[in-house]
Order: sequence, then structure tokens, then C-alpha cells
Amino acid sequence: MELYELPRIVKDRKRIGRGDGSGWGTTAGKGNKGERARSGGAKPAYFEGGQTPIYRRLPKRGFKNPFRVEYAIVNVGILNEVCNDGDVVDINFMIKNGLVKGNKLVKVLGEGELSKKITVIADAFSKSAKEKIEKAGGSAEVLE
Repeated sequence: MELYELPRIVKDRKRIGRGDGSGWGTTAGKGNKGERARSGGAKPAYFEGGQTPIYRRLPKRGFKNPFRVEYAIVNVGILNEVCNDGDVVDINFMIKNGLVKGNKLVKVLGEGELSKKITVIADAFSKSAKEKIEKAGGSAEVLE
């Protein structure tokens, strides 16, 4: 098989405004007159025909704190199901076992029961989570 024998896959581009015989003459597929037939006639989706747009009519509300810290949350009850005695649980362990998605800060909360002796390394712990981990014979280490 030669290159010229390959079937043609790419379509010719539509050449508009090249006479009536082409089927795309006169108005060149833009319909008849009006704002959208003119050059620069495309208006953004939020344009409301010159009336004051809704984003300017409604008041501004609320506040976004730029210093807010968001944590991915893991409960000790889930750690009890996933871990074995003597495991070291850090961010990589949690990602590998599907407890945390992505590389986020992790906070361990105290919902559920823990009966296994594990070492948990995380960015933050609730008071009850720390107590439950230490009561089970493990340790809770805070990352700096």
C-alpha cells in the first residue's frame, strides 16, 4: 500500500463567502442581518442586551478567608478496619488505602473505636482521637 492509496480522512474546510454556487455565498452562513451577522457580533454568555447585568444588580455577600486551612478527615474507626497491629500510618499509607485523595493536610478525628496498637503520623489530631490512639497502646505524632 502506498501513501496515495490511503483513504481520505480529513475533510476540506468550509470555504464561506465564495459565491452563491458554493452554497455558502451571500450571507456566508450567518443568516440575515442583525448583531450576530456583523463583525465582532459574538457577545459573551452573560451579556444581557445592554441592561444592567444580574451580577451587578445583586449585592456582594460573604467573605472568603484566604488563610483557611482545609484538612482531609480520617476517623480512628476507619483506621481500625484498615490497619494491622504495629502499622505506621502516614499520608502515603492513607493514600495507598484510599482513605485520603491527593496530597492534602490530614486531621484524625475520634469517631469509632480503636483496638489495634498503631503509630499515626498526621498534620492534626482531635483530643478524643489522640486519647483513643494512646489508650490502645499506639502513638500519635504531629507533623511539623
